[in-house]
Amino acid sequence: MNATTTAIRPTDRRAATIVVACLGVFVAYLPITTVAVSLPAIQRALNTSTAQLSWVQDAFVLPMAAFILTAGVFGDVHGRKKVFLSGLFCCAAGAAVALCAQDIQTLWAGQALAGLGSAALLPTTLALISHAVPDHRERGKFIGMWAMALLAALAVGPVIAGVILDHFAWRWIYLLSVPLPLVALAVAAPLLTDSRAQHGRKLDWPGQITAAVGITALVYGVIEGGADSFTAPKVAAALALGVVALGAFVLVERRSASPMLDLAVFRSAAFTATALIALITFLGLIGFFFVLSLYFGMVQQLGTLEAGARLLLVPVAAIVAGAPAGRLMHRVPARWMITAGLLLIAGPLLAMTDLDADTSYGSIAWRLIVLGVGIGLVTTPMTATAVAAVPHRLAGMASAANNTFRQVGGALGPAVLGALLSTRAVHTLPGHLADAGVTGAQAHTVVATAEEGGLGAVAGMDLGSTAGQVYGALGESLLDGLRLCLVVAAMLAVLAAACAVVLLRPSKQQVAEGAAKDGSAARLGRPDAAEDAQAGPAQPLGHQRA
Repeated sequence: MNATTTAIRPTDRRAATIVVACLGVFVAYLPITTVAVSLPAIQRALNTSTAQLSWVQDAFVLPMAAFILTAGVFGDVHGRKKVFLSGLFCCAAGAAVALCAQDIQTLWAGQALAGLGSAALLPTTLALISHAVPDHRERGKFIGMWAMALLAALAVGPVIAGVILDHFAWRWIYLLSVPLPLVALAVAAPLLTDSRAQHGRKLDWPGQITAAVGITALVYGVIEGGADSFTAPKVAAALALGVVALGAFVLVERRSASPMLDLAVFRSAAFTATALIALITFLGLIGFFFVLSLYFGMVQQLGTLEAGARLLLVPVAAIVAGAPAGRLMHRVPARWMITAGLLLIAGPLLAMTDLDADTSYGSIAWRLIVLGVGIGLVTTPMTATAVAAVPHRLAGMASAANNTFRQVGGALGPAVLGALLSTRAVHTLPGHLADAGVTGAQAHTVVATAEEGGLGAVAGMDLGSTAGQVYGALGESLLDGLRLCLVVAAMLAVLAAACAVVLLRPSKQQVAEGAAKDGSAARLGRPDAAEDAQAGPAQPLGHQRA
């Protein structure tokens, strides 16, 4: 062992692991909101269609959702440090490609490469923390730090993009995403302690292939169905392929000696609950942010920086509320923290159904703050419970699976809620045009344009003297769609809360253990450490049942 290695104490290595893991999840999530608020500028600069523009974001989300499980397995088998460093390199390379893009296809390639890197970072960051902090009671506060880093990336993205777009070309939004992962890579290479799964895990190629094909086809089908029609041949084929591939994945995993995702983990009520909560919550929330950004841009006519500053309230409130969440987990059962947070999310969403074009910033602000507090209360205990619900040796698998459900929900959210908004808005547009005094051939042309190219296509029409009336009608139609999406998002949060109440109930065994010990395992929905040590690969990995 060399002098450099011996000079680094174990506590220093643990601190370095936690810091680098938090930096890694920040790198993984930064492009999501940074690019999302920059899409109008990208469209103008590259002269793209609406369909082409939608794939800028989707090109990042698809590989991120499809390969998280694969990255988790590679980390368990070959070492999480190697996968983590590879993820940082891919993120930097993808951002560099996007920074130099002169056409939409090159931008797609850069986004896809960065998404692949993010898929490698998400499961390995949590698994590295789990290995560095084996005590699940102490681990909660560090997972809270990880969750705060995730939310911080979502918070600063719109602000960074707004400042850059006010002074420079759109491509410079990628500038920070090149050196940041490279700095993290340079720090992590000498300091990060490697880890891998014990008990001889092996690569499960049939499972990896069927999972990647299934998730990609399913998400692609929903995205394209929302943008076009769910009856279109390519959409129907993609959805059918997704169902078949995911069915094949289940069959493969049931027969595999070393499964990519051991389906026995779903016998744990805690793990199943957190997977469903992650999917449902992120479907509603990411979809909500998508439609709210349309409200700020197309209804209230705000610039990128102004809209980003308003959206900033949500993650900032989540960070403030989430900071003590890791410590509270040892005093308040995760079941009630998650339920309370989800209900706090649902309340403001319903309260925002009275938004109109003239709603003041102050009136919106308090609702966004309460929404952020709810997110802060949900994120940390949800993630910690997922990791703690399985034996310690499978922390990588648990974090990868939880992140997969989270990302699939996040990928489907804009597609599903965007389709609902568009459908509702186009349906009510003729009535609002008539109320505004726009009738006859012009009204028919406006509606046909909206049906064919989306609501944004109407802005490119030559409307003459009726432009103000048409834009007013378009804004009212968008508000109709927004209100429907807010109700749907709120109902999804309530559904997730119901999952928490029903599935996160402690078992009788856990209640008995909690009476004998300090109750921490019961609050986290986790088997005790002794059971983890005894559980063999063939045993069910969860001991609670719904």
